[in-house]
Amino acid sequence: MANARSEFIKALGGRTEAMKNRAAAFFEGDTSWTIIDTDLREPRAGEVLVKVAAADLCHSDYHTITGDLPVAPIERPPGTPLLIGGHEGAGVVVEVGPEVHSVERGDHVVMSFIPSCGRCRACVSGMQMPCDMGGNIQKPDQMAANAAHRFKGEPVVSFGLGTFSEHVLATENGIVKIEKDIPLESATLCGCGVLTGWGSAVYRAQVKPGDVVAVVGCGGIGSAAVQGARIAGARFIVAIDPVAFKLEEAMRFGATHVVEDLEAALPIVQDISWGQMADAVIMTPSVLYGDLIQPAMELVRKGGVCVATAVAPAAQHEITLDLLPFTLSNKTLAGCLYGQCNPRADIPRVLHLYRTGQIKLDEMVTARYGLDNINAGYDDLLSGNNIRGLIVFD
Repeated sequence: MANARSEFIKALGGRTEAMKNRAAAFFEGDTSWTIIDTDLREPRAGEVLVKVAAADLCHSDYHTITGDLPVAPIERPPGTPLLIGGHEGAGVVVEVGPEVHSVERGDHVVMSFIPSCGRCRACVSGMQMPCDMGGNIQKPDQMAANAAHRFKGEPVVSFGLGTFSEHVLATENGIVKIEKDIPLESATLCGCGVLTGWGSAVYRAQVKPGDVVAVVGCGGIGSAAVQGARIAGARFIVAIDPVAFKLEEAMRFGATHVVEDLEAALPIVQDISWGQMADAVIMTPSVLYGDLIQPAMELVRKGGVCVATAVAPAAQHEITLDLLPFTLSNKTLAGCLYGQCNPRADIPRVLHLYRTGQIKLDEMVTARYGLDNINAGYDDLLSGNNIRGLIVFD
């Protein structure tokens, strides 16, 4: 009976045993990624197995190594990795579990690290990014129960999706089908970074035609924010970053002015706005520290908004903010998750903008690396050499 069942599953394109797989993980005490061999279980109900074509190297994943984003407190036997990295990626569906209806084998997909159930209050209010399901699967008990990888027989959890891996087991609610003519290496940017930056300008800051916008930090997310502001019709876009290379690239993406720091930006914003200051300031530095808020707020006009998009250290509990002018000038300090985007609607929307030449994705990819060279990729990221680096799989 068992052999008959195995042959039946194989005839359907499935498998009867764990899949051998390679992934980038990190161990307690390490400051870099280690390539490990894992066994990947088969898809459960509502799950999809994706062969990863490309994965973004995002600073958020490195925050897990530094401790700025603490790893879930899950019991782990000695010698077990803390987690498999990667939360942005695109690839091809190779297996589907039971009760999967929206995709099939061979479909090209972008994976979203925040799945959306479509039924909770957030989703039905048009805000998929804080979906209850997305929040619940990041809880330690759920992460342990859903762990798809085994390392020496022990389960290993993933950060978001775990796209620093040859294959990913994702929930159907966390993948978005795309047209097969769109390059997967470009599409992968829309799994998080591009939507986060673009949406920070278009949705959270609500940039309007004629606005003056400042973007602080011009890596992958900041470059997308510059493009979002340009597409929304901003009159002037001031890009602020200490790295000359990133400022040069910001001009390609639509910045009208570039400057190395917030202090130097102040007279520029005053001049181009005739003293009114910026309608929106979007904070996308590599790490958002509390002492950056006040100088950013000084760039904001009366009634304007400062959008805090970048990840802050978990231990950052204080900010510097002059409350009296903040109140009397009717300014807004706004948090921003995923650019306030709805992945199922906005991934196809941004890819249409890419298809029609309105947003640049190919140009955002500075370098490509094999999985074995992931640490070189992060060295380049931390040195300011990349706008976006990609892990590219065969």
